[in-house]
Amino acid sequence: MARSSICFAECPRKTGLPREVVKWLQTLDLAFYPLNVRRDFSSGYLVAQIFSHYYPRDFSLHSYDRGTSLSAKQWNWSQIERSLEKRNLYLKKEAIDGTIHCKPGAAELLVLEVYTILSKGRYVEPDFTDEEYQNLLPSLARSTASKAIKNNLTATEIKAVPDISTNQRKAENILRRHLEHKAAERILNPGRLLRHHRASLSLNQSLILGET
Repeated sequence: MARSSICFAECPRKTGLPREVVKWLQTLDLAFYPLNVRRDFSSGYLVAQIFSHYYPRDFSLHSYDRGTSLSAKQWNWSQIERSLEKRNLYLKKEAIDGTIHCKPGAAELLVLEVYTILSKGRYVEPDFTDEEYQNLLPSLARSTASKAIKNNLTATEIKAVPDISTNQRKAENILRRHLEHKAAERILNPGRLLRHHRASLSLNQSLILGET
């Protein structure tokens, strides 16, 4: 299988993975190097290839689909789970689902989980919302409730599990976390919200005076 000519020296800056994990991936002679972790690990093919280096009899790559459709992803990941189960090894369902649906940080944490299984390392618990990114933004630039749901409940996720009640519960959980975060922000930064309120009043008054 042809290898992609990629400059590995640039990979640590692009993958978002710890340098130790990047070096480990480089030793595996993968079919192509995952420059875009969220996209390249989504189908499961690279994960199957990683495990095939350690368990070649359990992971026969010719039975995996290199496509990127939702059905191809689901097929690949179901095979990975079955093969791992034979060895009493398991990947967290949240990590797999988050990777399939390209949720922020999901693929990175899944790769860390694979690294943990194969090298006895450690990884953190998965959280595949954009909460960390939102915390970096000024309060006025953060998502509204509807935007928070749109950001954290992907179209492929709904397509994969088209059950209305299930997706409604997911949306309710996202909304609850969003409202809890807003409430905590009001407690921690009451002055900022007051200044925003005064600025809004001042802007409204200016608009009214400009119209008269």
